[in-house]
Amino acid sequence: MRERGPGPTTITLTINGVAQTLQVEPRRTLLDALRLDVGLTGAKPGCNMGNCGACTVLLDDTPVYSCLTLAIECEGRAVTTVEGLMQQGALHPLQQAFIEHDALQCGFCTPGQLMAAYGLLQRNPQPSEEEIIAGMAGNLCRCGAYRGIIQAVRAAAERMASAAS
Repeated sequence: MRERGPGPTTITLTINGVAQTLQVEPRRTLLDALRLDVGLTGAKPGCNMGNCGACTVLLDDTPVYSCLTLAIECEGRAVTTVEGLMQQGALHPLQQAFIEHDALQCGFCTPGQLMAAYGLLQRNPQPSEEEIIAGMAGNLCRCGAYRGIIQAVRAAAERMASAAS
C-alpha cells in the first residue's frame, strides 16, 4: 500500500466515466472532494454520519455513503454521481419515473435515493416491492415520499427491462 499524507495527496478517480486527478488531504471525504474539488453538488451533505443517505453515490457500482468514505480510498475506482445518470442529455428512466410518480417532494434526498435505486437495479433488475424497500432502507425521506419512490423504482425497472429486450 502506498503511503499517504500527511499533506495533500494526488489521487485519480474515474467520475461519471471521466478520469480526474485531484489533490486531496488524506482526511477529505469523497463527498467533499466531489462537491468542493470537482464541483458536482448532486450528492448532498445531510447528516454527515451515514444515517440519511443523502450523500449516496456509487463506488464501482455499489452504493456508498460518500460522507463516510475517504477520497483517497477511492483511488483508481469508478465513482458515479447523480449527475452521471443522464444519458446523452436525456433523463435516465429512473429520474423520469421519480418525476412521474411524485417521488421528489422537497428534493433534498432525491440524488441519494436515485443512486441507491440505481445501485439496486444494477444488482437486481426486477426487484419485488420487498426487495425495493430493503434496497432503499439506508435512505431517509423526511417528506415521506416512500410510496412514490417505491412506485418509481418499479416503473423504472419495467421501463429499463423493456428497453433492454
